[in-house]
Amino acid sequence: MSEIWGEIVPLAAALAASPFPIIPAILLLFTARPRATGLSFLAGWVIGIVVATAVFVGLATVLEPGDDTAAWASWARLAIGVALVVLGLSRWRGRHELHDTPAWMAALNEATPGSAVRLGVLLSAANPKVLLLAAAGGVVIGSAGLSTTETLVSVTAFTAIAAVTVALPVLLFIVLGERILVPLGRARDWLDANNAAVMATVITVIGVLLAYKGYSGL
Repeated sequence: MSEIWGEIVPLAAALAASPFPIIPAILLLFTARPRATGLSFLAGWVIGIVVATAVFVGLATVLEPGDDTAAWASWARLAIGVALVVLGLSRWRGRHELHDTPAWMAALNEATPGSAVRLGVLLSAANPKVLLLAAAGGVVIGSAGLSTTETLVSVTAFTAIAAVTVALPVLLFIVLGERILVPLGRARDWLDANNAAVMATVITVIGVLLAYKGYSGL
């Protein structure tokens, strides 16, 4: 059990370090119903991560324990790691390019709790970066031969760590109210300006570590 923590914690931390979901989480706190929309977005984000991770846990556990499973898991780690490195390098090369504000982000002022849930699910379950990291976490957990309880605990912990940075601004608003909006606004601006560079660095480092772990297990 302790061995997989060394793998799933960095993967979950990489998800948490992504500025991509933090920006809309902050923007939703400037809407007419900040608590409801913020909590709804957080719920959608958590649901998306849980579903994506659980799918790959299930795929990993369908194989019988043994050498074949170990080899399959190592190849999966290697493939996902290489994909993350390629994605990270691509993001790094394009980090200085100017991008138009996505239409969905521009429309967040009109968001409702229902649309916030859907957005949270979409940004997690349908985002390539999130899927790759969730896939890696699911493979690690599903191929470790854990009991059902240990698997549930691992998926819960993975999700909790991955969602902590999305939960933080929402919880700060609930506790501190509108006086937190000014520093959150500054944080949003910094994340928006450095989104590509931060995510490229995190993805590339995690990809290299994951690929090395997979290669060393072959």
